[in-house]
Amino acid sequence: MSGTDPSKRTPVLVVDDDGAIRETLEMLLHYEGYVVWTARDGEEAWARIEAARKEGRSPGVVLTDLKMPKLDGLGLLERIQTLPEPPPVVLISGHGDVATAVEAMQKGAANFLEKPLDESRVRVTLHSVLRTKKLEQENQHLKRRLGESHRLVGSSPNLQALRASLDPVAASGASVLITGENGSGKEVIARSIHLLSPRASGPFVTVNCAAIPSELIESELFGHERGSFTGATERRIGHFEAADGGTLFLDEIGDMPLAAQAKVLRALESHEITRVGGNQSHPVDIRVLAATNTDMQAAVEDKSFRMDLFYRLNVVPLRAPALREHLADIPELVEHLLERAAERSGRRPPKVDADALELLAHQPWPGNVRQLRNVLQAASVFAEGERLTKADFERVLQDGPGLAQAGAPMAGVGSDLLDAATFEDFKNRSEALFFQARLERNEGNVKRTAEELGMQRSHLYKKLDRYGLR
Repeated sequence: MSGTDPSKRTPVLVVDDDGAIRETLEMLLHYEGYVVWTARDGEEAWARIEAARKEGRSPGVVLTDLKMPKLDGLGLLERIQTLPEPPPVVLISGHGDVATAVEAMQKGAANFLEKPLDESRVRVTLHSVLRTKKLEQENQHLKRRLGESHRLVGSSPNLQALRASLDPVAASGASVLITGENGSGKEVIARSIHLLSPRASGPFVTVNCAAIPSELIESELFGHERGSFTGATERRIGHFEAADGGTLFLDEIGDMPLAAQAKVLRALESHEITRVGGNQSHPVDIRVLAATNTDMQAAVEDKSFRMDLFYRLNVVPLRAPALREHLADIPELVEHLLERAAERSGRRPPKVDADALELLAHQPWPGNVRQLRNVLQAASVFAEGERLTKADFERVLQDGPGLAQAGAPMAGVGSDLLDAATFEDFKNRSEALFFQARLERNEGNVKRTAEELGMQRSHLYKKLDRYGLR
């Protein structure tokens, strides 16, 4: 007997007007370790469910006959489906009622059992239904946690206005172009739109267009067939197909090569893709959200970005405000970011002193929320107690690679470099300051900075990620 299985602690409600079948099922399920409730017809079963709900309880699954007096199995199923969190329903049908049972499954029944009942089939069906229910509950829990970790945090007017726009935007199904500086939360906005939309149960696929080498971007987006190019040893599904039924988030869309832009536009217009090396079209049902930190109007004017694709993506424009535009939200952001970090590490989140929060609220934050998160992480690593003090943050803001304030005078950095503990530390600090200065000179434009330095954008992005400059 497996009565220790936690899934069996919730009751199974057995509903049948045949007393012998009720008793047989009750004995079988008791032997298997289930808690069992019984009812003689749909009306009695519904009364039992209503009474249990008033006590904060519910059956884990309802096992009901299809044909019964007063209220039959279909009628009971329809009532159960009106509940906020309906338990799964398994119908018991005679041989001549199988077609009706299948119809009931199309209306929401979890499964059906055919008479005469087979004990092993009853066990397997209940186990399967309860396992599916558990997985669905875990999935919902994970989605709630994901939504919590990717929610917009803050009570400032800027954040309130942005948050208020997300529900109608999510429901619209329109393409959205999210603009804003690096680290300002563009992906958080995109994920929020996805989770609030009718596509929330579908996949959310993120593509960093700037981090993919130009010669591979078509394969990454649309997939490829085996043998289509050197190294293509097997068929590969691209991001468009992976996002089918859900949302495709094209991050850093402004850095996408022109050749790829034309193919993306064609895929969006036709709702189908063709894999590299293939000749067969594949339909895709996706919603596209895009984000960029570049001036797209300027990019269209200088012909580095296609006008038709820009208008196809920019149906609904949204802007992620820079952190310096909502500094009043820093206390909430600090609490949220520390709690998320504590969940990952399994530790309690540290407290932050008021004067430390005051210091953070007067920083320019060129790296926005991403920089704030990095500063919090660094301060937590070096903090001596369970509280983060002003001194902890001053040390990080002054010495941390890539965390210096934007616009800080470069003339005074020599002594900081010479304080490096090792040659490797010296190289890291020097490199971080060099990239920061070049990025500032180009007003945060990664593409222009990479061209000026003669680097591939994907390589520069890795450097910026390493030093917390994105």
